[in-house]
Amino acid sequence: MTTYVLVHSAFGGGWQFRALASRLHAAGHEVHRPTLTGLGERSHLLNPDIDLDTHIQDVCNVLIYEDLRDVILAGKSYGGMVVTGVAEQVPERLRHIVYLDAVVPQDGQSLVAALGPEAETRMRQIAIEQGNGWRLPASREHNPRLTDHPFQTLIQPLAIRNPEAAALPHTFIRYQNDDQSPHNAMTARVVQHTGELGWQVHEIPGEPDLEQSDPDRLADLLLKLR
Repeated sequence: MTTYVLVHSAFGGGWQFRALASRLHAAGHEVHRPTLTGLGERSHLLNPDIDLDTHIQDVCNVLIYEDLRDVILAGKSYGGMVVTGVAEQVPERLRHIVYLDAVVPQDGQSLVAALGPEAETRMRQIAIEQGNGWRLPASREHNPRLTDHPFQTLIQPLAIRNPEAAALPHTFIRYQNDDQSPHNAMTARVVQHTGELGWQVHEIPGEPDLEQSDPDRLADLLLKLR
């Protein structure tokens, strides 16, 4: 049996991985899909003090208090920042780190910096004009379950210096689609970078919410990881 811990994207929650977790459970594996502080069913905890360290601690605490070891840790989109930080702190509890169409930060980089200067400027402006300077409002037009996101988590840089974390197996999975967003452009750049690092790299056709729209395809890929 393998233990998977799935970390959701910005604005989301553990609910995003319900279908994928069901597939992994059905194959006989243990799955945890924590919701980060201030989001999803924990949106009542949203406040200006939440930062990237808070979300990293959320996931570290799941690993520690559930006494999870030999874990395949996967992060979607913003979740890439979180799983990178978790690996820095508790690499001894991990088997494999997976980035699901996710941000792969460099040492000292924040999420907004990874997306590029134009996206960073626009996101900062939205946070100031629509989020009182400390939250990024969610667009609920297509999904009412999305929640506002604490902006400090997106602008806090992450130190990446633990050689034990770097030595773990890494996989990057890119969702191939025609989305014109800065995020999609960023993941295209990451494919080349991670390939040069010797990571496993997979590009699979799918919408930005592939873990919900086609969980079988993603589960098949995760089940093959060792």
